[in-house]
This record gives sequence, C-alpha cells and structure tokens, in this order.
Amino acid sequence: MTDAVKGPASYFPSIEQKYGRPVAEWKDLIRASPLTKHMELVAWLKSEHAMGHGHANALVAHTLAEDKGE
Repeated sequence: MTDAVKGPASYFPSIEQKYGRPVAEWKDLIRASPLTKHMELVAWLKSEHAMGHGHANALVAHTLAEDKGE
C-alpha cells in the first residue's frame, strides 16, 4: 500500500488536468519570473494564467521550498 501524496504536491494532478500543462512547466515559469516573493508569484499566476488561488499557492510553495532544498 502506498502513502497518499500530501501537501502542495497533492494538487499537482488537478493542476495538470485543469490548466493543460505539466507541473514541471509551471515550475519553470515560476523560476523564470522576475518576481521572487511568494504572494507576488501567486498573484501573477492568478492574473496572468487565470489560475485559482489554491493551485497557484501550491505551485509557488512547492517550487520555492524545492529551490531552498526543503
């Protein structure tokens, strides 16, 4: 039996399905953005890519944590 994915990554399947891009592509977009603060990036995903708050927040949180080695 496998453990269920928890935290921000639990949103990834629905993000890929709803927005039509793989998570890796979203992470590349976040990393390429000149914005660096969490909520600025969330607002950018919401305004520029019509992403819902929860999905944007999950992607940004996971990407920033990954970049910090967490």
